[in-house]
Formats: sequence, C-alpha cells, structure tokens
Amino acid sequence: MSHTLALAQLQNLRADLEQLAAQRIGNHAFSQAARAHGELLKALPPRYGEVLLGLLDRLEAGAMFTEESCSFSHAALVDALTQWAAKAQTALQAGAAQN
Repeated sequence: MSHTLALAQLQNLRADLEQLAAQRIGNHAFSQAARAHGELLKALPPRYGEVLLGLLDRLEAGAMFTEESCSFSHAALVDALTQWAAKAQTALQAGAAQN
C-alpha cells in the first residue's frame, strides 16, 4: 500500500513540476506540495530526501530573483528536479522488483 501511495505522490510531484515549468504555480507552492509527499520520501533511500530538500531550498531562495541570474536559474532547477523525479521513479521500481 505505501509503495502505491509513494508512486501516486511521485506522479503528483511530476504533475506539479510540469505546472512549475510552465509557471502556472509558484516556487513556494511547488515546494510546499513537494515537501508534503512523506510516503514518497520514506519509500526512497535517505539520500533522495536530502537531495530533494536541497533543491527545494534553492528553489525557495531563488524566488527573490525575478529573472535568470548568475546565481539562480529557474530553468536549471526545474531540470534538476525533473532528473530527480526520473531517478526516484527508477529507485521505486527497483525497490518494488526486490519485494
């Protein structure tokens, strides 16, 4: 059951990420929603949580910038979050195959 919930939360995170990339939701709203996916983070190795939280912290800090700058690139963070989601999907599938 928790694996199914983790997959559903990952799917929700990916949908929110698409909204973030299209600038239909803000950085803070995305970050808040992503942090609420507790089952997803519990189902993944601890390092995944550390990386996601670090990316979310950078995203929230970058909300102060309205344009791309040398210290903040919204597009680069969205790309990094997309890569994180793809790797999380692979890790969840590998974990399910082992069970």
